[in-house]
Amino acid sequence: MRFLTTHFFYQSLIVVSIMLTAPTRIHASELLSETESLNIGRAVQIALEANSRLLTLNAEAEAMAFAPSQVGALPDPMLSFNAMNLPTDTFDLDQEPMTQLQLMLSQKFPFPGKRQLRREVAETMVGVSQKQTDEYRDVLTGKVREAWWRLFSVDRSLQIVESNKLLLRDFVEIAKTKYAVGKGLQQDVLLAELELSRLTNRELQLAGNRRRIQAMLNGLLNRVPEHPITLPEEPPSETLPMLESVTSLTQFAVERRDLIQAIELKLEAADKTVELAEKDRWPDFQVGVGYADRQGSDPIRGSRSDFLSLMFSINLPLYSGQKQDKALQQRIHEREYERYRLSDTVRIIETEIGVQAAEYSAAREQALLLKNEIIPQAEQTVSAMLAGYEVNKVDFLNVVNGQIMLYNASIDYWNAMASAKQALARLAAGVGKESIYE
Repeated sequence: MRFLTTHFFYQSLIVVSIMLTAPTRIHASELLSETESLNIGRAVQIALEANSRLLTLNAEAEAMAFAPSQVGALPDPMLSFNAMNLPTDTFDLDQEPMTQLQLMLSQKFPFPGKRQLRREVAETMVGVSQKQTDEYRDVLTGKVREAWWRLFSVDRSLQIVESNKLLLRDFVEIAKTKYAVGKGLQQDVLLAELELSRLTNRELQLAGNRRRIQAMLNGLLNRVPEHPITLPEEPPSETLPMLESVTSLTQFAVERRDLIQAIELKLEAADKTVELAEKDRWPDFQVGVGYADRQGSDPIRGSRSDFLSLMFSINLPLYSGQKQDKALQQRIHEREYERYRLSDTVRIIETEIGVQAAEYSAAREQALLLKNEIIPQAEQTVSAMLAGYEVNKVDFLNVVNGQIMLYNASIDYWNAMASAKQALARLAAGVGKESIYE
């Protein structure tokens, strides 16, 4: 009777083994105690709404939008009130003919073209700030997707480990049962217990890794590191599309990516600052008008007349060799810096796109191979070995090794899938083309 019970258990084990290790039908592990189910779209949405750095960049862009009108405006006029030539013995306003109360208004006018250039530079830098914000929004989206898929991969690995722990516990019971009736070896029991301990060790490593990735994802979402997160059991998509050519992706990035457009705008602003530095070698103007009130009367002419004053002044660039000329040379070198930076950034982006495209293609091929060939073959192997072990035609070590092979292949599949999705997320951010990920 005991042998019949064991025989029935073997048949059930064949089905349970495949169900528990299949890569697309894994139930949630009891190890995960988090309370929030966070899909990838919601994670991106939270990050775009709450990420502290993105909020900072948004605030900076909004603040810079108020700059152009300020730098393009005239300097504030000067209004002054002067009491001139007061006699110090009496401080009487009508004692001396030169005593007067003067009201003056003056206005400074920059050399023609300076205000317009300053306004244009400020407007260009507003565009730079907006492009930098848009660039980080794409980068943040990619980082959130990367972290989400890493966490999803770890969760799947934990689920597979837990499933295999349950299965190995059944193996231990089978080995003990066969050993008890004289049809098995004690070493089979020890081997099963050893593999069970190794799985427990792997589980501890994965759990630690999960806490680390969860902290990283929470940081992107502007949450405390220990904020609990549970991911859905099913991935948003297991589709791994074919990519456009690297040449096509690179051309799109050079033409459309916000980072490159921001540097191009900085180069445009640098051209204008050079032009402004050239105009700074020319003087600014100041005009003014004043009215002086005199009190008292003249013995010969009668009441004293008031005075009207008109003023015109310019600054003299006598030290242009140490100031304006040096400032012009500085602006020219700053323009060269932006030009070189643009060229360097284009090369870096081209390299990154090539690397990410290669990583995606490799991970995609591995995931498809595991899903379509290796895992089905491993499932068939485990099924055959379990059936052979039932009639003592396969030793216990081969059964355990077969199950470990299936377990590793299942974990490798989700690691490859996650790696492909992460590379795709980085590629979408690097190209600046959201449709790549979609």
